[in-house]
This record gives sequence, C-alpha cells and structure tokens, in this order.
Amino acid sequence: MPLYEYVCESCDHHFEAMQALSVKPEDTICPKCQTAKSRRIMSSFASKIVGTHKTGFAEQKAYGMLGERMDKFAKLPPIMGQRAAPTEANSQPSGGE
Repeated sequence: MPLYEYVCESCDHHFEAMQALSVKPEDTICPKCQTAKSRRIMSSFASKIVGTHKTGFAEQKAYGMLGERMDKFAKLPPIMGQRAAPTEANSQPSGGE
C-alpha cells in the first residue's frame, strides 16, 4: 500500500497515511481535528529494488550475444599451439646480469 501525504484544510495539519489505492482523499480523516476535510498533496517518490534484478531486453540480448561468441571461441584451436613444458633452460628468467 502506498504512503500518501495530506494536509487538513480545517486545521492546516500535515500528516501521512498508508492507504489502498481505492481510498478517496475526501474520506481521509485528520488525526488532529478529526474532520474529513483533508487534501492529498504531491510528495516525493522513492523506490528500491530488493531481491534479484530482472534484466531488460537489451541486457538479455547482450548476454545472449556474449554466450554465442564464447561458444564460437571455445571451438577454435589454440592461437600458438600447445605450451611447451618448462625445462631448465626456459624456466630461468633471462636477466641483465
């Protein structure tokens, strides 16, 4: 249920009320003076995504293209062939000594 902000036209009291969408603003009673002369006012809106993020179409398409590309790369042979096993000659760094 949304949280609405109201102002009472009788006593000018500002208050908030959590109500269903079907409730009319005229039926809201002021908690201070107990009259039904409240007016709904505009307020800010805040949203927070909780849980798993539902991806949009663009993200799904990008992830699909990435998966296809990775499948194609997995089928290719290695660029430089097999890596040679390390030996005493090629395992020592060639230093500037």
